[in-house]
Amino acid sequence: MINTNNIIETIDMIENEHLDIRTVTMGISLLDCIHPSIDIACEKVYDKICKKAENLVNVCENISNKYGIPIINKRISVTPISIISSCTKQSPIKFAYILEKVAKKCGVDFIGGYSALVQKGFSAGDKELIESIPYALAETNYICSSVNIGSTKSGINMDAVALMGKIIKKTAEMTSDKNCIGAAKLVVFCNAPNDNPFMAGAFHGPGEPDCIINVGVSGPGVVHSAIKKCPNSNMTEISDIIKKTAFKITRAGMLVGTEAAKALNMPFGIVDLSLAPTPAIGDSVAHILEEIGLEKCGCPGTTATLALLNDAVKKGGVMASSKVGGLSGAFIPVTEDAGMIDAARCGTLKIEKLEAMTAVCSVGLDMIVIPGSSTPETISAIIADEAAIGMINSKTTAVRLIPAINKSIGEELNFGGLLGSGPVMNVGVASPLKFISRGGTIPAPIQSLKN
Repeated sequence: MINTNNIIETIDMIENEHLDIRTVTMGISLLDCIHPSIDIACEKVYDKICKKAENLVNVCENISNKYGIPIINKRISVTPISIISSCTKQSPIKFAYILEKVAKKCGVDFIGGYSALVQKGFSAGDKELIESIPYALAETNYICSSVNIGSTKSGINMDAVALMGKIIKKTAEMTSDKNCIGAAKLVVFCNAPNDNPFMAGAFHGPGEPDCIINVGVSGPGVVHSAIKKCPNSNMTEISDIIKKTAFKITRAGMLVGTEAAKALNMPFGIVDLSLAPTPAIGDSVAHILEEIGLEKCGCPGTTATLALLNDAVKKGGVMASSKVGGLSGAFIPVTEDAGMIDAARCGTLKIEKLEAMTAVCSVGLDMIVIPGSSTPETISAIIADEAAIGMINSKTTAVRLIPAINKSIGEELNFGGLLGSGPVMNVGVASPLKFISRGGTIPAPIQSLKN
């Protein structure tokens, strides 16, 4: 039986509460495109992606029209390019150009996978790929890049951490005429998932099938509205409200994902449960926390309320689908969340509090604008801190910092669209240079020994 009330409720979520499917991402393996000749490899990459993804955008638009559910982004993720380029013994930058070309051809919003996995050390092609990232992101519009520098099983590769501080700074410098946008498309991970549909960190892991559809949902506005309707609820009741709401959001994601996979004749992978905010008013994770009872996001109690939100989202989503993966929880990207932007502007939300919040939420220090004068070793040390939280707690953490070249604390960068805008935040002045210069590896924690 079709429940009329459920239909009406879903329509209201879409029209008034910003419910949408944030992304349908097609993951494509490029392992069969490896070839000693970089030109032949690039040709094979182009042909395979075009063949697999030629109908992705049309299928998503048809599903959106059929059910009335907005699908904001259509994306592609591919096998980490450092693996594909490893035997060519040439600069991998040609792969960036070919990925840019195929993204335009297929009409997608982003393509992720200009990536390297170096948590245990550098193998053939890894350093070349990482060193080419600033050029790749400066010379393209659709490419996203990520580097995994640590894991609970392997520890933290501090040589890679040191290198990534320099790469992030150089990427910002090379795109300074575009508000340092290159750094906004570069993520440094610990415990990176192989099936993440969200950019900029999406890549198609080596253990994934040849081609698959993954979906990322949204819905902070829906959760905020549900809590607002129950102003006298205690914390137990609020948790139940969030769980029930996350269940409904996830079911919408399941519907879109299974329909897309069927139409494209490929398997459906996972729904990523993450509440993905936008700069639009009414679509903010920070405003959910404030609705629970905080005067302003960043004040005492922020970490506790975020922990409740993240846990309830996972519990509700898992009940709605047996195919949950990716990151799954609550995102806290500063420039992409209207409430976070306001809290950062007024000084309530500081980078130290954000770091504490990352211990209980999805991902990590995300879309944070820092002074352009920040040194590479300061950036590296922030990466190391965040990776340590992920490594010790057996969770994914990540860093997406944007050094605002020629800007200082209090000034702002404006990226537009989903990437939003935000103030330059203070990262301190004391130097971690000696720590970063030591290199080596921070060993895996004792909890890695689970066999």
